[in-house]
Amino acid sequence: MSYSHAQEVKSEKKDSIKVEALDPVILSATRTPRQLSSLPLPVTLISKRQIKQTGTVRLNEILSEQTGLIMVPDESGFSGIQIQGIAADYVMVMIDGVPLVGRSAGNFDLSRLAVGNIKQIEVVKGPSSALYGSEALGGVINIITQAPKTEDPTGNASFRVGSFSQLDANFNIDQKFEKLGYGLFINRFSSEGYDLTPETVGQTVSPFENYTVNGRLYYNFNDNLKLFSSTRYYFQTQENGFESQDDFFEGDSEETEWNTHLRLNHNWTDNLRFEYEFYFTNYRATESSESPVTNNVLFNSDFNQYLIRPEVRSIYRFDDSGTLTGGFGYQYNELDRTFFDSRVNFNSQYVYAQWDVNLIDDLNMIVGARFDNHSEYSNQLSPKLALRYDISENFALKGSVGYGFKAPDFRQLYFDFTNSAVGYTVLGYNVAIDKLTELQDAGQIIDVVVPLAQFDDPLKAESSVGINIGAAFKNEKLTTEINLFRNDFKNLIDTQIIARKTNGQNVFSYRNFDEVYFTGIELDATYMWNDNLRISGGYQLLYAYDKTQLDRIDNNEIFTIDDSGRTVLVERSDYFGLVNRSRHTANLKVFYNLPKIKTDFNLRLIYRSKYGLFDTNGNIILDTFDNSFVDGFVTANLAATKQFGKHFDLQFGANNLLDYTDTNIPNINGIQLFTRLDYNF
Repeated sequence: MSYSHAQEVKSEKKDSIKVEALDPVILSATRTPRQLSSLPLPVTLISKRQIKQTGTVRLNEILSEQTGLIMVPDESGFSGIQIQGIAADYVMVMIDGVPLVGRSAGNFDLSRLAVGNIKQIEVVKGPSSALYGSEALGGVINIITQAPKTEDPTGNASFRVGSFSQLDANFNIDQKFEKLGYGLFINRFSSEGYDLTPETVGQTVSPFENYTVNGRLYYNFNDNLKLFSSTRYYFQTQENGFESQDDFFEGDSEETEWNTHLRLNHNWTDNLRFEYEFYFTNYRATESSESPVTNNVLFNSDFNQYLIRPEVRSIYRFDDSGTLTGGFGYQYNELDRTFFDSRVNFNSQYVYAQWDVNLIDDLNMIVGARFDNHSEYSNQLSPKLALRYDISENFALKGSVGYGFKAPDFRQLYFDFTNSAVGYTVLGYNVAIDKLTELQDAGQIIDVVVPLAQFDDPLKAESSVGINIGAAFKNEKLTTEINLFRNDFKNLIDTQIIARKTNGQNVFSYRNFDEVYFTGIELDATYMWNDNLRISGGYQLLYAYDKTQLDRIDNNEIFTIDDSGRTVLVERSDYFGLVNRSRHTANLKVFYNLPKIKTDFNLRLIYRSKYGLFDTNGNIILDTFDNSFVDGFVTANLAATKQFGKHFDLQFGANNLLDYTDTNIPNINGIQLFTRLDYNF
């Protein structure tokens, strides 16, 4: 940022592309530093100060309090983030601009990310494949770690204890010399777990402990050549125990993650910078469970994924016509997993370009595109256009349209799994014909219910076109934004029955068929009552529908059983929409500071309206007559922090203050009290 910032300081003309030190700076939306207040894209910024005030210790906790972001668990128990109704499978999670891997069932487990050394969290909503490719179809979450700033060591050590024997310990230090800088972060997090269903054997969340170590190195060879290096290690162990088919099973699981990131920034001229980057990450999870009485093994699985990605970027700043960003790279992704016949891999090459320019004084435009050449599906071109017009100093209009895609994952292509307890089989698209033939030769198939010719063509990448249109207002006290969004998906990948087995169960595989859309409105507002009182709130209205099911309803093809037991036609007003989507979500946050006694308080209320979990009456859709709905609820989080002297902070808090629980929501336990002591140096 140094060369561009120097150029901006020299210029006397106000330019919305410029980076001013007093205004929060966003990197993820454009891959170049931009003022948050100048962006034409919908972006949420979570600052280090906000994280510390709330007392949150894991990434999932702080994200769940933001407008339009909902935590949703998958069948593995991991909770992923839903953005504008779009599932977690389609949201890319990054640290310092590079992606993380490890999605055994679709969701990325955000709870494995500690927040103790985070400078800020950036959430870009809507398709971002024009810059980031696959998995950025629904948006991007980028965690920016803290860089050293002073010659004296700065950092903190903290210890937090909470309900369910939850313990969190942090140590964070960074220091900057003339040429060399470093940062070190260590975290230990553990809990005895909790149980929402004491009438059954086993806990909802079993006891666990994990460790995170992150070391970062910064070296300036000279003013024009700078090196950044980061290595992160994560390790978790967790016990498990549960009952299945009148037998008790117990076991454990382990997760290990390595990330290594190297980046060399080279300023060729005052206007031209190159960034050379290399990234490697490995995620491994092993899990086993067996009966101590019968010695029956229920499962024994291994998940081992690698990602290697070199990339070269260039940023050229024209004197009068904006900034041109371009890059190219190579990505190699490999997975060795139980239920795969062999180790499988993808590789892809990509190139992208983006032009960020002020067409006139008050009109900013960002236009860009990315081309991906992938080994397992057809090539993808992902364009994007965004505009922002400043009508006045306080009021602006903005809009964006972009194309996003998600490549078929390893599971959808190569899975070979048979449930030993129930007897059904799930086959990946690329192995379906061969595995089905093996089952037929073994006499396990009664009939094949789909034409096998449908597997002749490759499984297509899922894609969407996303539109965001909004307005922003800002003065000394009030900041508010409104955003209307629409995301249309096609070639959505889902399971289908391809054959029936002699044991009465089915064989499933995958195919492209669904077309769905997500549309709604988001509103965010922050009011500075005075220097010590800040009030903010947000609201999202969401409609999420399957177009195929809407057509079936219009054609009078879907029936249901009403409350009196009669068979009736389903009307549009009866169709609730896609599962796990609430029509209304909202939040209200109050931050109050008492400077005379060096104490601050904050209260955060999070509301989610009712939503359905699955179809219960067998007509495929979620309608108002189904009985799998979770009623709307409010959670309340409270924290108070008192500063002692120059170095110590003592914090008390209560998460889920209203003690809300529901057995259908395993990621929300009862009230959690905590206290935390920080030593800042």
